[in-house]
Amino acid sequence: MKLSASQLKEYAENGFLVLRDVFTQEEVEALRSESTTIFEHHRPEIWREKNGAPRTAFGCHEYSPLFRSLTRDSRLVDPVEQIIGDTLYIHQFKVNPKVAFDGDPFPWHQDFATWHLDDGMLEPQAMNIAIMLDEVTAMNGALMFVPGSHQRGMIDAPDIDGRRWMKREDIARLITKASDVAIATGQAGDVLMFHANSVHGSGGNITPLSRRILYVTYNAVSNRLRNPTRPPFIAHRTFDPVEPAERSFLLTLA
Repeated sequence: MKLSASQLKEYAENGFLVLRDVFTQEEVEALRSESTTIFEHHRPEIWREKNGAPRTAFGCHEYSPLFRSLTRDSRLVDPVEQIIGDTLYIHQFKVNPKVAFDGDPFPWHQDFATWHLDDGMLEPQAMNIAIMLDEVTAMNGALMFVPGSHQRGMIDAPDIDGRRWMKREDIARLITKASDVAIATGQAGDVLMFHANSVHGSGGNITPLSRRILYVTYNAVSNRLRNPTRPPFIAHRTFDPVEPAERSFLLTLA
C-alpha cells in the first residue's frame, strides 16, 4: 500500500495522517477479540489504571500469533518504509484502551524524547502506526496533535516519575488558539500514522463509549537502539528486519 503524492504532502506538513478503511470489519473483530483476551492476563507487560482498568498492554505480539502477523502486514509496513526510506524492525507494540468512564488522559508529549533519551535511539527515524479498533471520537479519547510541530525537532522534556511529559509553558507557546490543535478521529479499521516528533496527547474518557487503539512502532534498522534503559517489552532489543506479508495472511489467521 503506497501513499499518494497528496498524502505524502499532508504528512510532511502536519506530521500525521489518517488512512480510511484500511482493515475490514472481519479483521477488526479478530483484533478486537484478541485484545480483550490479552487484557484478561496478569503479566508485568500489562499496565492498569489505579482502579484496575486496563491502560496499556506492551509487547503482546510476542505471545499472540495474530498480533505477530499484524506487524508484518504490508498495509502497515509499506507506507512507513516509503516515508522513512529504510528497512524496519519493531521497536514497540502495544494496545491502549480508554475504558468507558475511567480512561485517564495522556498529557502532551513527543515520543522521540523518550526514545532518544531513555532508549538510545539516535534519530527520529521511527514512526507510530495506530489501528483504530473502535470508533474514536473527540469525546472518548482521540489523539490530539499540534500540526507541524514535528518540524520543530525534539523539545526538552524532563523525566518526571519515568515519563517525559512536555512542560506547560512549552505547550502554551505551541497552542495559542483552537485551530492550533487537530483531533485524529476515525472509524474502526482506520489507521493513523504520525512522526516521532509530533506533539500529541489525549484527554480522558468520561463517556460510556470505550475505545481501543493498537500501536506498532517501527524503527529503521540503521537507527537501532544503542543503550536502552527501559524493559525489553517496552523497548525491544531484537532488530530483525520485518518482512512484509500480504493482507491475505492476516485474513487467513483471523
